[in-house]
Amino acid sequence: MIKSIRDVLGSKGEQVFSIGADETVYKALQLMATENVGALLVMDQGQVAGIITERDYARKVILEGRSSLKTDVRNIMTTKVLYATPEMSVEEGLALMSDKRCRHLPVFEDRKLVGMVSIGDLVKAHVAEKDFMINQLEHYILGS
Repeated sequence: MIKSIRDVLGSKGEQVFSIGADETVYKALQLMATENVGALLVMDQGQVAGIITERDYARKVILEGRSSLKTDVRNIMTTKVLYATPEMSVEEGLALMSDKRCRHLPVFEDRKLVGMVSIGDLVKAHVAEKDFMINQLEHYILGS
């Protein structure tokens, strides 16, 4: 039964995709498409400088008439990066994402990046946990 963000990372893996702040938005979009992810951490001199998401692209490039080939990631990235810790419960992660209207959370442990979870990862874990609980209750009620 999955209960924590650490459990989610254990089942999905700890791989995090990132891009440099000076790279073009176009290159970021290519990487997101290749890796089938909706967000990349933005790195600058070995530190997390922000996050770039499909939402950033839609709102800050397309709607503002910018060119993804000419715009640097640093110009559209979100600099206030929300994060989770491995000890957080799946429910706490979902509540944070819902409250702050974000879909991706990097996971830090002792200031070290250890993974990234999406809202889809957490919903999947939450549903699996509820399915397990329902199954256990059905077996209990039926006496099997």
